Parts: sequence; C-alpha cells; structure tokens
Amino acid sequence: MTRKRIQIKKIDNISSRQVTFSKRRKGLFKKAQELSTLCDADIALIVFSATNKLFEYASSSIQQVIERRSQCSGIHRLEHLPIEQFMQFESDSNDTLRKKVEEKTHELRQLNGEDLQGLTLHQLQKLEEVLKRSLASVSRVKDEKFMQEISTLKRKEVELIEENQKLKQVPSLTQYGQRQSLESTISSSSYLLEEDGSDTSLKLGLPLLQ
Repeated sequence: MTRKRIQIKKIDNISSRQVTFSKRRKGLFKKAQELSTLCDADIALIVFSATNKLFEYASSSIQQVIERRSQCSGIHRLEHLPIEQFMQFESDSNDTLRKKVEEKTHELRQLNGEDLQGLTLHQLQKLEEVLKRSLASVSRVKDEKFMQEISTLKRKEVELIEENQKLKQVPSLTQYGQRQSLESTISSSSYLLEEDGSDTSLKLGLPLLQ
C-alpha cells in the first residue's frame, strides 16, 4: 500500500505543524550531514522556526561557511562589473591601502620619538603608556632568554665536570697498564738471560793473550 502524498501547503493545526517541523528539520540536517560526508562538501544550514527559535547545522563552522559565501559573492560581483567600475574599485582600494600605510608609518615614527610636536597632552600620555607596555614585554622576554641561557650554561658545566672526572680516571688506568707491561718485559728478559747462560758480570782490563 503506497503512502499518501501530503499536499505541500501550510499546516493549519499548530500542534501538527510543530511535530512536522521537528521531524522534517531532523531529516533535513541528517541529509545535509550525509551529503557532506559522501561528497566532502562544506555545508551550513540555518533554520528559524515559527516561534523564532534558531536551529543550525554546519559540517565545519557556520561562521567559516558564511565568510566563504561572502568572499565568493564579492568575487562574483567583481567579475560582472563593467571595466570602468572595476578600475574605479581598484583605485579606491589602492587609495585606502595608501592611507593605511601612511597612518601606520606616522604611528611608527611617533613610537620612535619623531613628529611629536602636533600631539596633545592626552595623546602623548597614551603614547607613553603604549611604550611602557612595549618595554615591559621586551624586558619580560629578555629575562626569559637570560634564564634559558643560564640554564643552558649550568647544564654544560655539569657535563664538563662529568667529562673531566672521566678523563682523570683514564691516565691511572694507562699507567697501571704500562707498569704491568714493563714488569712483564723485565721478567721475560731475565728469563732469557738465565736460559742462555751468558756471563753478564762486568770485567775490567785488556783481555788476556793466548
């Protein structure tokens, strides 16, 4: 038995309308999730109920999808601008960027202590506060670097002390080995002389003539 098709029109009964909204909304979000998973699509859904209650779904982030949509809309509008309007848009953009660069350059000169004559007392105090915060940040990072250097030097000192102790043990072992080798050589030489039977005593004077 086939299901009866529901006529697509506003449901007059409020209870039935709310039940249908809840079921259809869940089904819509489920289909969106399946489409995102199957096709690797970035999807965002925003739904307001009749009672002005917000429901939303996003495969990544609602904000990210909205930003992407705005960027694509801007590019789409630029692609369809007449050449004169496009050139005007480029000129306005360049002027805006140029002004921002000039402002930032002027701020940088003031931070370096230049072009201060036109500033009011309040502006000078504000600039002084900015410099104090910057100096505090620099000092904090500098102190951290100092502590890191000190820790590194202490670690190297410990390593050098351990290495020095190891090197001090090496000569004693070498001397012990040399002494053992010398004693062995002398013993071998004495043994060979005794075996040979040669007279090793010292004799003075000329040899006797036969």
